[in-house]
Amino acid sequence: MTEDLPLFQNAGSRTPPPALTVSQVTTRIKAQLEGTFRDVWIQGEVSNLKAASSGHVYFSLKDEGAMLSAVAFNWGRKKQGFELKDGMEILCKGTISVYANRGNYQLIVEAIEPRGIGSLQLAFEQLKEKLKQEGLFDSSRKKALPKYPSRIVVITSPQAAAFHDVRTVLRRRAPFVEVLLVPALVQGEDAPVKLIQALRVADHHRLGQVILLTRGGGSLEDLWAFNNEELARTIASLSIPVVSAVGHEVDFTISDFVADLRAPTPSAGAEILTQHWVTLKDRSGQLKERLVRAQTRDLAFRRQALQILAGKLKSPQDKLREKAQRLDELSLGLERGMRIMLERRRGSLERAAAKLHALSPLQVLSRGYALVSAEGGQKIIRSAAEVAGRDRLALRFSDGEVEVRPC
Repeated sequence: MTEDLPLFQNAGSRTPPPALTVSQVTTRIKAQLEGTFRDVWIQGEVSNLKAASSGHVYFSLKDEGAMLSAVAFNWGRKKQGFELKDGMEILCKGTISVYANRGNYQLIVEAIEPRGIGSLQLAFEQLKEKLKQEGLFDSSRKKALPKYPSRIVVITSPQAAAFHDVRTVLRRRAPFVEVLLVPALVQGEDAPVKLIQALRVADHHRLGQVILLTRGGGSLEDLWAFNNEELARTIASLSIPVVSAVGHEVDFTISDFVADLRAPTPSAGAEILTQHWVTLKDRSGQLKERLVRAQTRDLAFRRQALQILAGKLKSPQDKLREKAQRLDELSLGLERGMRIMLERRRGSLERAAAKLHALSPLQVLSRGYALVSAEGGQKIIRSAAEVAGRDRLALRFSDGEVEVRPC
């Protein structure tokens, strides 16, 4: 009865074609696909994202009409890889291959670029948001900087211009502050590890009161070492406060957000760490000027008072000289007074003498009169009656005296 069916007619008379094994077919398809679709860029939306513990990431790329399986080997371990998320629009570069165990074709991804934003920038934003959600950027957990640090640890490359700028600023503003350089790489794949080692050494050995983590400006790729997640967590775990001064004023890194303080430039970081020293120095200078002015005024006042007292207070020698001078003045005044008095007395005497001379009997005698006396001039004879009984009289003339006998 089976011979009547069309399917089995001539079954015994035809030779079946040679058959291929599943593996052979899969191998041919694999060779055809991989040879045709190599290093292709494919755009699509991420879906069904799964990350294995091995670091491999499995997902699908889809658009409105189709879906393509994809795998990115070791994506989770790439140091500069951003995090893939469902719904993300991406561009993938890779090769179409066949996974023989399931007979599925898939895209072996070699590179991924997010649509509308660079991969590094996206990785930066994702890590920033992740650490922010964990509270590593909270101001409450950040340590206060020392107001007057005596030793500052600078972590950077010894050849970097940033170290020269920092050292110049510190020497100018606070030359007494000790600067300790802990050298480290600041660019390249090994830079995050070296920076972490330098930070841990400085913190473990308490090399200073504050750490200045710094380097000069550059592109996002140049500064990428400071966007490392492990570096950020190390900064947050330190007991010594950290100032991040990376790049120019417009540059921001993850270390800036997690550090205890962000400085816009290396020089600004050095200025911030010495601001209280400069304020103290300026205040000391102002107080010094005020003290000098006060002392100058006080000395001038005391000098003036001393001069006044010196004018009042004279030495014994000066007093003796003054007394001697006064004695001479009094002596001269006395002599002058005595001369005047003597001259006055002499004048009075002369006038009295003139009067006396005018009234003197001798003056009368000069006019022809004579003075009669007896008894040796002891008795003046004033009348003729007094002559009787006298045996001798004396007659005094103006030019001499003679004796006479009364008749």
